[in-house]
Amino acid sequence: MNEDHPAMKVARASWAAVRSHDKQAWLDLMADDVCIEDPIGTGPTNPTGHGIQGKAEVSAFYDKHIANSNIVIVTHESHSVGNEAAHVMELTTTLENGVVTKLRSIFSYRVNDAGKLTSMRGYWTLDDMEFTKAS
Repeated sequence: MNEDHPAMKVARASWAAVRSHDKQAWLDLMADDVCIEDPIGTGPTNPTGHGIQGKAEVSAFYDKHIANSNIVIVTHESHSVGNEAAHVMELTTTLENGVVTKLRSIFSYRVNDAGKLTSMRGYWTLDDMEFTKAS
């Protein structure tokens, strides 16, 4: 794994921005034509199945799914090639209502020649997610 690979740097910076609730730092990592498919295909965070496209939609995605959640990201394995990096990750998310979700999956990040994120894809479905009810 090449820690200095541009897609690796963007992925790590993305995780840091999410952990610290720094929306602007997160958005600054992205190209104007970014597409987030989290998950790939239809899901609660990708209702059309076509991804969240462009910074305006990504900003709204952040407000709805990240801003009021506490997300712990553990990376188990990473690989980079070309302009992409893929990661086996475990995400534990405490939602605003106290529900905790746990997901182990693969996420890929693609950057353009300027080092800006053009694509982030999550390989998961709701069947892959564990839920713990609020106490």
